[in-house]
Amino acid sequence: MEFTAEDIAEFLSGEVDGNGKVKVTNVSRIEEGKPGTLSFLANPKYEHYIYSTQSSIVLVNKTFKAEKEIETTLIRVDDAYQALAQLLEMYEQSKPQKTGIEEPSFVSKSSKLGEKIYIGAFAYIGSNVQIGNNVKIYPHAYVGDNVIIGDNTILNSGVKIYEGCKIGAECIFHSGVVIGGDGFGFAPSSANNYKKVPQIGNVVIEDYVEIGANTCVDRATMGSTIIRKGVKLDNLIQVAHNVEIDENTVIAAQTGVAGSTKIGKNCMIGGQVGFAGHMSIADEVKIAAQSGLGKSIKKVGMVVQGSPAFDFGPYQKSYVLFKNLPKMREQIIEMEKEIKALKEQK
Repeated sequence: MEFTAEDIAEFLSGEVDGNGKVKVTNVSRIEEGKPGTLSFLANPKYEHYIYSTQSSIVLVNKTFKAEKEIETTLIRVDDAYQALAQLLEMYEQSKPQKTGIEEPSFVSKSSKLGEKIYIGAFAYIGSNVQIGNNVKIYPHAYVGDNVIIGDNTILNSGVKIYEGCKIGAECIFHSGVVIGGDGFGFAPSSANNYKKVPQIGNVVIEDYVEIGANTCVDRATMGSTIIRKGVKLDNLIQVAHNVEIDENTVIAAQTGVAGSTKIGKNCMIGGQVGFAGHMSIADEVKIAAQSGLGKSIKKVGMVVQGSPAFDFGPYQKSYVLFKNLPKMREQIIEMEKEIKALKEQK
């Protein structure tokens, strides 16, 4: 599809700075810009590229001030990153949409299917499943018995939804996601081994949740594991049984959340963070990558880092000392030698 700078500015409620008639047919990164493409500048680290990029149009924040001449056409918007997201969403929606049920696939006669759905080849839809309107289930996906899926949700290839789980509207699950596998529940037995504890709960995922590839959300031992509205989970995350993650929290890759942990609203959690079980995290908490949480955080908006994690400011001061420990050790050894020499002189 082809758009002029004026068309794009009108759609984004932006302002054209340069040639409004210039046209683009694709997008590109600003450092790899080519004629006929649109780029964006949101991170100041990339600002130097705007003076050399070959992109025909660049989205910038209205606050951007050029330090020298720029050849490309600018479109000034309130937030360049969000504006790009709007454009990409429009582009995605303009693609042809698949509908219908492909063969071979299996759909139980007891299931209820909404309008304009797509079920890809080799997908399996179990008994008494309820699927909303405009749902897309791509090839090799599995939907177990008694599952409920809301409108406009997308299950990409290879997604597995175990029986009894409830999925909201406008959700996106990427390939390899497993929802409702058994929680890690085993009881020590007299035979010096472990006896499996049946996991009879389910998983409830509310609207507008996106889950990255190969992430697993375990079913509850009893009750529900709950992912609230607007949560975004990255790839390769483990969410254990009976965990609750509240609205609009985002979690980066390779994080592990142990059983019965409760995470508040609007939290931001970096990659490779580990949570011990049976703890709670207050709203708006920020946790730096590779942190380890062994106890609850009750203060709203707290920022923590480290393993075990503690307040970000003291952690940074401690880190300065920690990385200087080898040098400090050498200084102590030298001081001990000097003290010993002084004692021997007496």
